Amino acid sequence: MTQRIDAVLIAGPTASGKSRLAMDLAESIGGIVINADSMQVYREARILTARPSDADMARVPHLLYGHVSARELYSAGRYQADAANALQEAKIIGRVPIFTGGTGMYFSVLTEGIASIPPIAASVRDRARKRLEKIGVAALHAELAARDPETASQLRPSDPQRVLRAYEVFEATGRPLARWQKGIGRPVLEGLTLAKFVLDISRPELRSRIETRFHAMMIGGAVEEAAMLEGLDPALPAAKILGLREMWALRRGDMPETEVVTLAVSATRQFAKRQMTWFRNRMADWSRLESLDAADNVSAIVAQVA
Repeated sequence: MTQRIDAVLIAGPTASGKSRLAMDLAESIGGIVINADSMQVYREARILTARPSDADMARVPHLLYGHVSARELYSAGRYQADAANALQEAKIIGRVPIFTGGTGMYFSVLTEGIASIPPIAASVRDRARKRLEKIGVAALHAELAARDPETASQLRPSDPQRVLRAYEVFEATGRPLARWQKGIGRPVLEGLTLAKFVLDISRPELRSRIETRFHAMMIGGAVEEAAMLEGLDPALPAAKILGLREMWALRRGDMPETEVVTLAVSATRQFAKRQMTWFRNRMADWSRLESLDAADNVSAIVAQVA
């Protein structure tokens, strides 16, 4: 007897084809696609984040795509609340929730839970940000290391977003972020029967797809999109959108387009490699989908969930 599946999870590195697979699957089983990618939440960056197009979203219902401003601080904690609401919406309309994306932390929120860190007061955030602007990320990391060596040792001194987060959490609570993170809350999908998949295509194929897609982004208006995000606070999560800094450099005339494309493609490939490492280490028990044909992968999933 086949066990009923409450939700489908599809993870995969950037450019692996997971968005198309999720849409094809949703059409096949009456599903709703729910975003699990930390960059596709930003409304101003559809091209650079390869967010589903309006035509794609008209095919089947989608949730949590482009619903946040890039100038907002969006966190895993906010995603936890949004994902729980999306899950409830899927139940109300009677569709199978299909969570798809490339952010390992978001899948952890769904299946393992995250730390319940108290909200940080706006005044504390403001002071911490002003301190970062005044002394720079390396010096702020040094200050954090003097007060919270446990968390600082886990962070790169060049990562303004994470250093600032750890600094403000310690400022607000007097407790290291690393210790907060040990107190895990309830996962969004707790108690549900899940079908979990990772798109695991070959590295040469993935490298080729990344390059092809980036050239398409350039033609599709990536430079113009990046222009609308100029002046973005480097401490915000959206500042990590792949290709954004390179597009800014191109607009400033700091480097030719050929060099910009080379650097952006290389950075994206490195990011994909890190994603694959996460999936290999943290999702070892998830089923692997290795076919390059979306129809084959839909069939493989349907065989488990039908």
